[in-house]
Amino acid sequence: MKKSSHPFQALGVFVALIALCLLFSVTSSHFLTTENIFSVIRSFSFVAIIALGETFAILTGGIDLSVGSLLGFCGCVSALAMNSQWAWPLAVFAGLLAGAFLGFCNGQMITRLKLPPFIVTLGMYSMARGLTFVITRGWPVSNLPQGFMTLGQGYWWIVPLPVIFMVLAGLAAGIFLNHTATGRYLFAIGGNETAASLSGIPVDRIKVLVYTLSGVASAVAGILLISRLGVAQPTSGVGYELDAIAASVIGGTSLMGGKGTVLGVLIGAAIMGVLRNGLILLGLSAFWQQFALGAIIILAVAMDRLRK
Repeated sequence: MKKSSHPFQALGVFVALIALCLLFSVTSSHFLTTENIFSVIRSFSFVAIIALGETFAILTGGIDLSVGSLLGFCGCVSALAMNSQWAWPLAVFAGLLAGAFLGFCNGQMITRLKLPPFIVTLGMYSMARGLTFVITRGWPVSNLPQGFMTLGQGYWWIVPLPVIFMVLAGLAAGIFLNHTATGRYLFAIGGNETAASLSGIPVDRIKVLVYTLSGVASAVAGILLISRLGVAQPTSGVGYELDAIAASVIGGTSLMGGKGTVLGVLIGAAIMGVLRNGLILLGLSAFWQQFALGAIIILAVAMDRLRK
């Protein structure tokens, strides 16, 4: 069983983050401003939360391609509930429940039908996006309560609340993976599923839990995102599945399963946020941003293969 990445791997990713920050601070005088730094941290906090759920799936040797669509669907569910005069805490719960249910469905189809996670979650990616357009009729959902929007727009001292939620999610994920038997089972399943099953680990039950948690993480990010923007767009979350996978892989999580750290994932999300922000400040188009992201993913996976 491989419980985590090499102890120096997260440090290596952190050094890469610092180097990237130094590079952009030299090339742009606007990068190291307080306003820009907090803007970057807030922007990648949504991706980081999704990436934590995605990492659970990858650790077991699977993958969840539906996270972006679940983000959009759950955000719209909460927004529609608030538009129907539900109290916003109850509407938030409805969005979380929707994410948990669709994630649970992913897990059930993977374990009971013995279908590859790639196929199941790709199907859910399309189904959830379609449902989002059905329930919203393709229109954005606005007029959200001010109290609800505080979740995404408010501050604790000088720190944006989405960043606080990201830190709390990271702490919860770290405790789950490193200090509970269930969390350690994820590494065992990803390391050798057959051996894990023979040793008495309830593999199917753990997989269902993993995809349920991934759905909840997507819902949390989706709810925070619409709270930040003040409107729920049916297209919210498009492309976030790639961002989540990239953050996880850049942070040292092996796509083969069984290896990864929470800290690495958070740093991976930070690298993506800094890279995007830096390229924008340099005046490069979104197309080059996507090119750079793809190149980094390939490099991260190649380095993981070389380490093996």
